[in-house]
Amino acid sequence: MPRRKLLSMDESFAARLALREAAEQGRLSWSSGVRAIRKSLGMTQAEFARAFELTVRQVSELEIGAANPTVGTLARLAKPLGLTVGLIPVPES
Repeated sequence: MPRRKLLSMDESFAARLALREAAEQGRLSWSSGVRAIRKSLGMTQAEFARAFELTVRQVSELEIGAANPTVGTLARLAKPLGLTVGLIPVPES
């Protein structure tokens, strides 16, 4: 069984806040976003897969960017954190 570090309420809040800020600033790819969502919820890949009706393989592929998720899947993953899927302008360099 994979080990996981149980997050305190403060750690979970901080992780969710950092995730939201990264998304707002356009610094979040969907693959790193999926992993950040899972980590902020304090879940293993298996727990996350069960909770969102995915396979562990799908979660793994999402997190490394090897999957091609539907907008519906991404929306379902983002909803618990009050996020939505959308197009965010990339800041000009």
